[in-house]
Amino acid sequence: MNRTISRAGLAAVVAAAVIAGAWARSGSGTVTAQAVLTGLLLGGVYALVAMGLTLIFGVLDIVNFAHGAFMTLGMYATALLASSAGLNPYLTLLVSVPLLFGVGYVVQRHMVSRTMGGSLAAQLLLTLGIAMLLENSLLLAFSGDTRTVPVSFDTPLRVLGAVADLSRVLAFVGAMSLAGAVWLLLTRTRLGTAIRAVAANPEGASLVGLDVRRLHALTFAAGTACAGAAGTLVTPLVTVEPTAGELFNIIGFVVVVLGGLGSVPGAVAGGLIIGLTEQLGGLYLPGQSPLLVVFGVFVLVLLWRPQGLFGRPA
Repeated sequence: MNRTISRAGLAAVVAAAVIAGAWARSGSGTVTAQAVLTGLLLGGVYALVAMGLTLIFGVLDIVNFAHGAFMTLGMYATALLASSAGLNPYLTLLVSVPLLFGVGYVVQRHMVSRTMGGSLAAQLLLTLGIAMLLENSLLLAFSGDTRTVPVSFDTPLRVLGAVADLSRVLAFVGAMSLAGAVWLLLTRTRLGTAIRAVAANPEGASLVGLDVRRLHALTFAAGTACAGAAGTLVTPLVTVEPTAGELFNIIGFVVVVLGGLGSVPGAVAGGLIIGLTEQLGGLYLPGQSPLLVVFGVFVLVLLWRPQGLFGRPA
């Protein structure tokens, strides 16, 4: 616990130093405040995406390259329900989350489970193949035409001199609420205790009567549901297309490695850090891709702490 607090404190100090530097470089407190606010709101969504990834890796020990494709599936579910049924995009969470949970459960039981205990290459190729299958299926079904899902009640909100659209605030609040729900599930329920037992020692968990295969499927389904929820929350903010989840997939892996593989608190902290880094990077290096600074931080963390900020040494 003390180590976790100290790492969180160190991350806060570094973030404060970066913000102060950006403030000095931009010469405007308003510009810096806007970058910080936008970064935090975006980082909340990154955290939810990464939480699904780190949950799957922590329990199943699988790197899921199909995570971004599952997120895209959530986007299309929201776009279709909003356009055809006239539902509020955020109410479609009631459909997209159970839908992606079911998809994840079926995929794990009938596909991913066949590679459990096999080579890493087989697992990577399988999840990559699932991603390509989903993306091309969406392309065949909906063509490459882009879709947008505007929110009728979207309005700008003022926060400490900065401005944020209501849709971004709702995405952040929704992502953090769902991340908190996953954390409570893992730490305060019998199912969460069983999942953590399987993650720590699958053989021992099986010996005491836990259905390891079922818990693996439930965990993969929960991680996939996180991706679907993140897809729904960002649908009003992005252009929906078959490859819309690819960038979130890449950033999600960066967040997971930054926070520590298998660490749920690390996923949340890493998401917020990457969101801030992406936005503040534009102030340090105007005219360059914000991802340049993100990957620079990623490389530095790998050199300094290969296990991530909240991960344990191997």
